[in-house]
Amino acid sequence: MNSKAKIKQSMPYGILIIVVICVLVMASIGNTKVNTLTYNELLNQFSEGKVTEIVTTEHKASGIYYITGKLEDYDKNEYFKVNAPLSDTVQQTILAYHNLNEFKWDVETNPENNVILSVLLQLLPIVLVCAVSFLLFIKLNSSNKSSMDFGRSKAKLSEDGGKVRFKDVAGLEEEKEEVAELIDFLRNPKKFQKLGARIPKGVLLVGPPGTGKTLLAKAVAGEANVPFYFISGSDFVELFVGVGASRVRDMFKQAKHNAPCLIFIDEIDAVGRQRGTGLGGGHDEREQTLNQLLTEMDGFGANEGIIIIAATNRPDVLDPALLRPGRFDRQVTVSLPDQKERHSILKVHAKNKIFAPSVNLENISKRTPGFSGADLENLLNEAALLAVRKNKSAIGMNEIDEATDRVLMGPAKTSRKITEKEKRLVSIHEAGHAVIGLKLEDANDVHKITIIPRGMAGGYTMMLPKEEKMAVTTRNELIAQITGLLGGRVAEELFLNEITTGASDDFKKATKIARAMVTEFGMSDLGPVQLEERSEGVFLGRDYNKSKNFSDAVALEIDQEVRKIIDECYNKTTKLLKENKKLVMLISDALMERETITKEEIEELVETGKISDKEEDETSRKLKEEAKDLGIKGYTKMDDEELQEAIDKAHEEEKDDEENSTKE
Repeated sequence: MNSKAKIKQSMPYGILIIVVICVLVMASIGNTKVNTLTYNELLNQFSEGKVTEIVTTEHKASGIYYITGKLEDYDKNEYFKVNAPLSDTVQQTILAYHNLNEFKWDVETNPENNVILSVLLQLLPIVLVCAVSFLLFIKLNSSNKSSMDFGRSKAKLSEDGGKVRFKDVAGLEEEKEEVAELIDFLRNPKKFQKLGARIPKGVLLVGPPGTGKTLLAKAVAGEANVPFYFISGSDFVELFVGVGASRVRDMFKQAKHNAPCLIFIDEIDAVGRQRGTGLGGGHDEREQTLNQLLTEMDGFGANEGIIIIAATNRPDVLDPALLRPGRFDRQVTVSLPDQKERHSILKVHAKNKIFAPSVNLENISKRTPGFSGADLENLLNEAALLAVRKNKSAIGMNEIDEATDRVLMGPAKTSRKITEKEKRLVSIHEAGHAVIGLKLEDANDVHKITIIPRGMAGGYTMMLPKEEKMAVTTRNELIAQITGLLGGRVAEELFLNEITTGASDDFKKATKIARAMVTEFGMSDLGPVQLEERSEGVFLGRDYNKSKNFSDAVALEIDQEVRKIIDECYNKTTKLLKENKKLVMLISDALMERETITKEEIEELVETGKISDKEEDETSRKLKEEAKDLGIKGYTKMDDEELQEAIDKAHEEEKDDEENSTKE
């Protein structure tokens, strides 16, 4: 900020200070008491010697001798004034009394200037107050222009659609194909009009948080290279009824002037929730805004050339009128990425990072099922922060592993003091989970066990699916999940003869799975009947008004079936852990010694009954992990050089297979 701008900015404050000073001066003047005396009364005061000081002023134009002064019994702000005739006799009389009593006497010359000064002092505060009021009004008016444009749209315009392109969006190939029609239509609308095709007016991007819905919308705008308006759903909603509807009208009005164009509304569920479910009837601000949006999209007026893209992770709460043909008549589901897509996403976010040779992004993608694109970006960022914290020149696998744990469970609480008894409790508990995963056929693979506290957990066992598949899950797999969740509590009972509160979250998950098997999936003796439907109240909270299609008698049967499934899994868990007591104790002892054991160490413990003390360097360990993931036989007997050659050969074979499949 330059000096002129600083002076301009501080000017109102300087004027305000001057006004305050003037007001204080005027206030002090207003408190002064003035007594009017006659000339004879003044002579009496002179004769009695009570006059302490006087000021005389000659007003020749009016022939008056103006005298002011103080008497000895006056207060500080009290004085007298006298108008005497302008003559030599008066001056000689005052001079005689002055020689007699020796009071203070000042003579004012130039009385005309005093009059002007007096008038200025009286007018100056009024002028300054008016000036300050004017400046404040100008300042408030310039800083609050939005108050004059309260109903104007808050949508921001990007002429070129932004810098994001499809190449910047990893994965989402099918989703790109769905929205590619919009780009083609905006570039060449005649191709569609020739066959009488109508392009969708609205496209709704639906998916879990962090899957790239907003990024995909930015890429569509970037590829289309047309005027692009973007706004959040919450920007429409205001305190005053009618403001949101006015902003919707203004947004479409601007878009019509720039057609063809795109409008992107992020988090549309903020304004598009179902009507008639609130407590304010149909007159609240949000519903008025939604009504206007519905009318603008497909109402009485035509919006040719305007395409709306919206994003939400709560499609279940949207108003049905918003999803009908003519409005958001196409829904594109942006789901969590699979292993191949995770690999592509990791490549995008790894461009500006330095990794150690042991880091393999493909292996990381295999270890992160269920991670969204935002989770993967956060994973690499956390790993980079950890590497900087350790003053490393590159990001290694140790940082990647630690970052994965931080994303899943939170930072490790290494400073927390844990007693040996608590440590043994946690190790037995986690060993119970791990043994079920190792010995049960349909259970997930055990990848890591730790007893280092993270978040709210005293320890955890990382179990990942043997292979990625769609959302279909078999009954045996659900039973295996419940059995694995009960492993911790059963291990405590069998090997410690006591139970702890550590299994509460396991029970919560197990009970939820068992109840869903009975009431939703038809996997019990009650038969293939859906007794409960997951419906979440739009305003009343999750599961508050859950739909229940059964009587009280059936409710008892549901509870009995849930108990039956839990008891069945509990008995199976007890049997497995009794048969593998030695393995439970081996894993528990290893956790007591090392606190964290990896998948390779667990496999070695199962095969040999111990973990070798031979410490491999980081490169050797990661080479063996990569060789195992690639399915290289006999990798455990190879040295580092042989491993690297076998890995390179395997990658070349994979590359050749991909090229051959592409040619076909």
